[in-house]
Amino acid sequence: MIKKEEVFKIGVINKPHGVKGEVSFSFTDDIFDRVEDCDYLILMMDGILVPFFWEEYRFKSDNVALVKFEGIDTAERAKMFTNVEVYFPKKYMDEQDEITSWNFFVGFQVNDVRHGALGEIVDVDDATMNVLFVIEKEGEELLLPAHEEFILDLDKKNRVLTVEIPEGLLD
Repeated sequence: MIKKEEVFKIGVINKPHGVKGEVSFSFTDDIFDRVEDCDYLILMMDGILVPFFWEEYRFKSDNVALVKFEGIDTAERAKMFTNVEVYFPKKYMDEQDEITSWNFFVGFQVNDVRHGALGEIVDVDDATMNVLFVIEKEGEELLLPAHEEFILDLDKKNRVLTVEIPEGLLD
């Protein structure tokens, strides 16, 4: 069984495209195209993370691809993927030197140099121009701007992000 901490969100399936089972996929990270060893995407189907292997994909724009999954040969079958979240396995991300999506940090513990342990990143809010980490600790929620200049250290192995938050930001 695939666990949520083993993956990170890279987009959402929009709707079927054409009549042969292709779907339109809006993505925030094109890591699926940069990693050669992974020929599948993980979809959130009824609350369960399920791998789906693709036969092929092609880019429609800078952030939309058309994907044809194995065994999905009609528009009717492709409809079940409408508005489904798409994830990518983090194990392939370790091969990449560059992190290209803030969603990679979901599941990381956040420690501030002055304030100590802030909690765990449970989500990334990218609905506005300013991307925010949603951090949870003991039922409390904290929103922290996701800015490279705040990050002092990244420990991928132990999944810890060390930050230095400017004075007054947590008040």
